[in-house]
Amino acid sequence: MTTLAEHLAERRGADATAVGALITAVAEAGIRIADELARAALIGQLGTTGEVNVQGEKVKKLDVWANDVVVAALDATGRTCTLVSEEMEEARHSRERCAEAGFVVCFDPVDGSSNLDINGIVGTIFSVLKRRGEGADHARTDILQPGTAQVAAGYIMYGPSTLLVMTTGDGVHGFTLDRARGAYVRTHTNLKIPARGKSYSINDGNFARWPDGVRRFVEYIRAVDVASGRPHTARYAGSLVTDVHRTLLEGGIFLYPEDAAGTGKQSSGKLRLMYECSPMGMVIEQAGGAASTGRVRVLDLVPTALHQRVPLLIGSPEDVRLAEEFYAARRA
Repeated sequence: MTTLAEHLAERRGADATAVGALITAVAEAGIRIADELARAALIGQLGTTGEVNVQGEKVKKLDVWANDVVVAALDATGRTCTLVSEEMEEARHSRERCAEAGFVVCFDPVDGSSNLDINGIVGTIFSVLKRRGEGADHARTDILQPGTAQVAAGYIMYGPSTLLVMTTGDGVHGFTLDRARGAYVRTHTNLKIPARGKSYSINDGNFARWPDGVRRFVEYIRAVDVASGRPHTARYAGSLVTDVHRTLLEGGIFLYPEDAAGTGKQSSGKLRLMYECSPMGMVIEQAGGAASTGRVRVLDLVPTALHQRVPLLIGSPEDVRLAEEFYAARRA
């Protein structure tokens, strides 16, 4: 069976070696994170640090630890000029490295960390961009690029097995960690999302805060209509990695809309564009799916801030397009 190293070695192009080194670094960090998750309850790694991050969220001990692990792994490649993480208020810019290091990596070290204390599935999300700026302030230009500029993206899911799903723009492939060999082995080749699905994933607890179009869409897919394959089944794990991975394999749609005006504090959405929505959007699009804010394609968005939040509708292309119809009030 093909290992991750062998798969990456098959790639050709000017940046193949460098991008492969960055993906390998994240994958190796994932092994350490998986090991730590397995014994977190035994070594006092569960719970919070007592601090609040830039997102206004309580910081989990494992968030901080995993962030340091990913940073160290990427630093060791010598390929990164700038790092952006959910757990760092500012970008980590290494000015002295930039002459030789041509890449920016954005990442969420532990996605779904609210699941940590209940032994739920969590993940790591990453996005790789090429440096493009010049001059003293090039870091900002390097960072604030649209999702279409990504040269690689993916996620690691820490579940019954540790699974890396990634793309370098040539399709989506999955690699399962074989602990006996100490290597990731390709177990999913050229993944393709079904054009339509039978399930939807959304936090129903926010129903009262959803925009009208989202409520109408969810009510529509919940309604019984055998001819159109309804109702759809609800599936929600509280981890973007988990919910999107199920959607990738089985089809359907994941939604995290913004709060309607006057109903909540997440008027721009909850999920972060640069290290959650854009990388997941690239993966899903490479598998034949779609990723939208409800109004525009996610990968076309140019970030305006490091931790910018946006709404997300992602999954099977027909399901996303239907949701957009309701979002824009073209369907009642």
